Amino acid sequence: MRDYQECNRCIMNTAVDRNINFDAEGVCNHCNRYDELIESRVFKGDLAKDKLAALTNKIKESGKGKDYDCLIGVSGGVDSTYVAYLTKQLGLRPLAIHFDNGWNSELAVKNVEKVLKKLDIDLITYVIDWNEFKDLQLSFLKGSTPDGEIPTDHAIGALLWKEALKHNIKYIISGMNFTTESISVPDWSYGHSDWKYIKSVHKKFGSVKLKTYPHFGFLFLFYVNFLRGVRNVSILNYIDYNKEKVMRVLEDELGWVYYGGKHHESIYTRFYQGYILPQKFKVDKRYGHLSDLINAGQINKQSALKEVDSEPYSVDLQKQDVEYVCKKFNITLQEFNSIMETEIKSFRDYPNSYSFVQFLRKTVNTLRRLGLYPK
Repeated sequence: MRDYQECNRCIMNTAVDRNINFDAEGVCNHCNRYDELIESRVFKGDLAKDKLAALTNKIKESGKGKDYDCLIGVSGGVDSTYVAYLTKQLGLRPLAIHFDNGWNSELAVKNVEKVLKKLDIDLITYVIDWNEFKDLQLSFLKGSTPDGEIPTDHAIGALLWKEALKHNIKYIISGMNFTTESISVPDWSYGHSDWKYIKSVHKKFGSVKLKTYPHFGFLFLFYVNFLRGVRNVSILNYIDYNKEKVMRVLEDELGWVYYGGKHHESIYTRFYQGYILPQKFKVDKRYGHLSDLINAGQINKQSALKEVDSEPYSVDLQKQDVEYVCKKFNITLQEFNSIMETEIKSFRDYPNSYSFVQFLRKTVNTLRRLGLYPK
């Protein structure tokens, strides 16, 4: 047991991150990591404008003679919607990919359709095989790790890489932005690029073969990045990205409608992050999200603490979601409660490639610092 300690700068603490550490000034490792990497991950001021212009020209050059010059993933959320908006503002010709995993909220679907129609962007929707995907998601629930969203995140990554190759597109424009999404806690969620880990969990708890599930391994990443030269670009790192201002732009210019919380465009993500993680794993990802906004200067610490003191989302809606998830997974409430009471595990309890993934992350960050890989 550790004595409780909270960061002097953000709201991360020993209760929400058991591996957190602090420097002599009481500032946590997450804030120090933010300070260490911000210059290599985000362009600012006039340099940002110059770099964005240069990147835009590269993307346009790569797309000459093709129907599209870049690929974007769209979910109906803030970041991906703004990427769609920004690419058109820059004069790019994106192809949009939407991954339908069976959990889209009605509002998310309307947002995607409305926005892409208004921006005149072509859309490809990939609908996952539900029996396969349900079996994989249930495997992660039974595996009792806090990584229940990994099956979706990994599949989206695989789908984007493969569609880029299929359409001979050299640039995938990502909605990730370091300014408001820098905190990474492996004990909260791990495995986005670790197919070995995903397979190991499914092998132990699954019963349906993953014949069509989009996935990728490290050899494929080497092929697509270094042999085919496809680049994943976080274009929001090239601008002054402010969540509140961006949401107003989307609402005023595109008729986009807010869905109530970070990643709540997906019913399962809303339920997983707002119910399963806090109830079973005592993990509240709002601590990370809000701490990022504090470091970005977009919210103060007092406001952040007030927000995490409230329920992640409506208690009545939580109850509705429990019933809906059980029905969709075809399990009883008793079976779900039994899963919730299962002993907590970590990705470390299953075969994984954690050490190699960390090596790859450090390598890419080094390449970014040297200007050899996009932000």
